[in-house]
Amino acid sequence: MTKLHDLKSTPGARVGRKRKGRGIGSGLGKTAGRGQKGQKSRSGGGTRRGFEGGQMPLSRRLPKRGFTNIFREEIAIVNIKDLDRFADGVVITPELLYEEGLVKKRDIKIKLLGKGDLDRPLTIRVHQASKSAADKVSAAGGKVEVI
Repeated sequence: MTKLHDLKSTPGARVGRKRKGRGIGSGLGKTAGRGQKGQKSRSGGGTRRGFEGGQMPLSRRLPKRGFTNIFREEIAIVNIKDLDRFADGVVITPELLYEEGLVKKRDIKIKLLGKGDLDRPLTIRVHQASKSAADKVSAAGGKVEVI
């Protein structure tokens, strides 16, 4: 039975590092495995990512479409059916929704939508709410507070 202190790597499994510039007898002397001349043989030589040897790069060959709206605000959506887990009279805040896992990011605006039904009075503090959602909450005896 092999003991922990007797374990050894398989021969050839651990290859030593290349020791460059140690004379011609080492096989990696003089040019240190870089070959003769050329861009890749120079210090600091080489090309940037995505360089295709002077050919028009793929990112410039492909057609461009659309644009990115830099003023876009990300809004998390919570439906009324997701609020079944809360007890009567609970004040639902964005922090509580985050802790319960209904919202993935902590500092994000939340909109309440009216999918599903509510059977208990809840106070819900969100940034936006649809009309149908607000009607369903008030019909159940709760209220929606827009932050």
